[in-house]
Amino acid sequence: MFDRPSHGELAVLVHVGIGHAPGPDAQTEFNALALSAGAGIAGSLTATLRQVNPRFLIGTGKVEELRQLLHDTCAEIVLIDHRLSPAQQRNLEKALDRRVIDRTGLILDIFAQRARTHEGKLQVELAQMEHLATRLVRGWTHLERQKGGIGLRGPGETQLETDRRLIGARIRSLGERLGRVSRQRRTAGQKRRKEEVPTVSLVGYTNAGKSTLFNLLTRAGVLVADQLFATLDPTLRRVTLPDGTGIVLADTVGFIRDLPHELVAAFRSTLDETQHSRLLLHVIDSSDPAHEERIHDVVKVLEEIGADHLPRVQVYNKADILGVPPRVDRAETGMANRVWLSSRTGQGVDALLGVIAEHLHVALLKCTVEVSAAEARVRARLYALGAVTAERLRDDGGWELDLELDRRGFDDLNRREHLRVLSGRLPEQAPARPAAGQ
Repeated sequence: MFDRPSHGELAVLVHVGIGHAPGPDAQTEFNALALSAGAGIAGSLTATLRQVNPRFLIGTGKVEELRQLLHDTCAEIVLIDHRLSPAQQRNLEKALDRRVIDRTGLILDIFAQRARTHEGKLQVELAQMEHLATRLVRGWTHLERQKGGIGLRGPGETQLETDRRLIGARIRSLGERLGRVSRQRRTAGQKRRKEEVPTVSLVGYTNAGKSTLFNLLTRAGVLVADQLFATLDPTLRRVTLPDGTGIVLADTVGFIRDLPHELVAAFRSTLDETQHSRLLLHVIDSSDPAHEERIHDVVKVLEEIGADHLPRVQVYNKADILGVPPRVDRAETGMANRVWLSSRTGQGVDALLGVIAEHLHVALLKCTVEVSAAEARVRARLYALGAVTAERLRDDGGWELDLELDRRGFDDLNRREHLRVLSGRLPEQAPARPAAGQ
């Protein structure tokens, strides 16, 4: 029976494409993930699949090629840029006599290394336990045997059942502890909102330069490194805008394509800060040839966590690399929707601060809506968005809710839920302004 080695960092990378060859951008990103995890890259292999092999994911010919490459490089671990089923992972480990880690396991490992706060560590462990639970159920068949030896013979739990029970108990415990921490942070967030201190969150693809920009705006000294997921735990700092307005700026974990669902779910509580922001600054690496794809990936994650309705300003960072001078682009409404700057040189940062102030000074919609008892889901949605400032119970079992949110958020909700407004009106749109340079 193959025993999984617990050591070894010299790795062979397997780049997988289904229906097409894996692109150079995807290969570069997976190389960066491996380096961020602390692996040494001994070699790589590309596999273009017409269809998935249910036993190994890749074809048997590629398995043999991979076995030879491992022998030639003396690599101790295999990293595969695709999600493996528990059975596929186990079959590959038995065939190669090496530890095999898929994309999800690799990202989980990086997160485990980078977590610093109590909440971050709880979230990572929860994601790891949930990932491990699927491996136990479907992959580790050698654990089906019952315990044996003196004092352990006879009927009872199999090792698999014992491990499954213990992991289940740990998952429940972590969930309860994380719930308590999340409630504490939500309470703190509600206090800030009552004090009318708006939160502005930095979001973006990992390694886009969010932390560099955050440090420039706050002098917080957050770790900046040319590696993926250098920042994991959210960091909050107060910032005073040029007009004297105080805000809370939040630096969040970077997003990535094919972000494991375990992590999206586990970090949902951390991303609550993003959900309740007045404004999102979507930081984009303008020098990245694949930045349009990166934008799509970030928007997809925002949709998953329920933050896609929030106002967003695209911040095109690293404009100095392209030789693009700092500027502000505006939408047809006149509102600024794009800022070009360099967080490395500081050029364009003052313009960004002005754009933040401009968006925050747009009046909020304050209104009262009617929600029936049968529409409790709508009420829960409004509370989840942090839009409810007061509530009154109606004689028919329904509610009257006082809301406070921006125009975009209201329009989005109204399209989905058809809100019945009892009082209040939308603020006037900001007057149109000419684009910079015109």
